[in-house]
Amino acid sequence: MTTNQSSHSDQSILLAGAAGVFGGHITRALTEAGHKVTGLGRGPANGVRADLMDRDALLRAVDGRHFDTVVHAATALRKAPMRHRDMHATDALRVDGTKHLIEAARATGARRFVSESMVFGYGYGDFGAHTITEDDPFGPRGTDPELERHVEGMRVKEQLTFEAAGLEGIALRFGLFYGPGGTDALLPMLRKRQLPVPADGDRVLPWVHLADAARAVAAAVERGRAGQAYNVTDRTPMGFRAHVVCVAEEFGLPKPLTVPRRLTRPMSYAHTVFATNMSVSSAKAERELGWTPEFPSCRKGIAALAARG
Repeated sequence: MTTNQSSHSDQSILLAGAAGVFGGHITRALTEAGHKVTGLGRGPANGVRADLMDRDALLRAVDGRHFDTVVHAATALRKAPMRHRDMHATDALRVDGTKHLIEAARATGARRFVSESMVFGYGYGDFGAHTITEDDPFGPRGTDPELERHVEGMRVKEQLTFEAAGLEGIALRFGLFYGPGGTDALLPMLRKRQLPVPADGDRVLPWVHLADAARAVAAAVERGRAGQAYNVTDRTPMGFRAHVVCVAEEFGLPKPLTVPRRLTRPMSYAHTVFATNMSVSSAKAERELGWTPEFPSCRKGIAALAARG
């Protein structure tokens, strides 16, 4: 299903999560592309004030409003998750919050619904030398109850997005974010040598600069195909420790201490991420959305960030 409006550059867009770090980047990218953005969230800076977890209040808040597209980039995270329980509120938001936002989207007459998703929806673990594409299974059952809770959230969010009657559902599966508003949190910890990291070995992870990720949202709003998922990562996977070392080098800060990975077990979610090894291709997004990362590697993106001072 396609409509003419989806390619127009003057859409009225409701952005859930506009007040977050990523939401700020998305707002900028959409505005620069010629769209009018209205934020949705609990804070006073939002044009529509409501909690996604409160269905009735959300529907009251959008009553009488019209939007062409709704973008779901809401998260309950305020800092990087360390333990599994740090993800629980976001897991719930991906399920119940998405159900409620889809109802709200229909109530506003929207035709397009774009969801923020994550590459970890392919699962946590070692994918070896295989490069993941959108043809790989998304949402395989987690290997333990906590991982299943996280993967289920991503799986259900996409299912709801694609199956929403009357809406053109699109999902963007992002790599790990870094960049302005994200990388900043690492700097004081590196300065004080409070950020030990485990050795990477051969493990790598997919990354994407926040500004590049936001431009992908704008591209999906305008050119994404209904019912499709798109991986959005840069072209150079990098280990977690290598990423943090790169930040330290570019900002002239002390290198982080390297610790055995087993010592990170108390940080249960971070420990799981440290043990994950995955490379992901964004060729489909580049081909169909006309999107390419301005920063094809973390090193280039972090260098640009450091140069800004």
